[in-house]
Amino acid sequence: MKVNYLMLLGGFAQILVIFGVPLFLAAGTLTWIAGWVYLGLFMIFTVTLSLWLAKNNPGLLSERMTGIGKGDQKSWDKVWYVITFIVFVGWLAFMGFDAVRFKWSHIPLWIQAIGALMLIGSFYVFFVTFRENSFLSPAIRVQEDRGQTVITTGPYHYVRHPMYAALLLFIPGTALLLGSGFGALFGILVIIAAGWRATQEERTLRDELQGYDAYMHEVKYRLIPYVW
Repeated sequence: MKVNYLMLLGGFAQILVIFGVPLFLAAGTLTWIAGWVYLGLFMIFTVTLSLWLAKNNPGLLSERMTGIGKGDQKSWDKVWYVITFIVFVGWLAFMGFDAVRFKWSHIPLWIQAIGALMLIGSFYVFFVTFRENSFLSPAIRVQEDRGQTVITTGPYHYVRHPMYAALLLFIPGTALLLGSGFGALFGILVIIAAGWRATQEERTLRDELQGYDAYMHEVKYRLIPYVW
């Protein structure tokens, strides 16, 4: 399968706008070092992962770029995407207001460094999840067109939703790196939204994907082993 690199470049530009504009517009300045560090780390990971997928799993890369809006995507998932997108962009803007414009939070540099390490840790979890699951669509749909099967290897041996589990590092890591303590609290809304989606996704997979019900009995935890 050939990769549409023009479409991929357009996706990178879109990500820069979605992440960069609310952050720096809310901050009211471009001289925000933590903001640039965060944006740089995120884009380096996104580009590196995309190029890795282009070489090793172009089918998954294509699904990631085109999965949203397909006819078999669940209607509730489309609504979830719109609402969560608004919440996420609002969260980014809020952290710009908090950390820079109004300086409500006062986060020491060493804690911001911990946030950067948490962010990088989340990237690793995201990567191993992509590496193991060739059916990691951004949309909730059973991919009959791609011969979807149940994945039980790698992080899926421990939790049923490692992609969402990575958010437990990504969300607070983002907020702390940017210097927004209140952003870490606000980010709980994003984690709750992801947790709700995980339960709904399981219902779809249990009902429509052969073998998923047995997998749920074998791997009992969704995001955190021995917790939930």
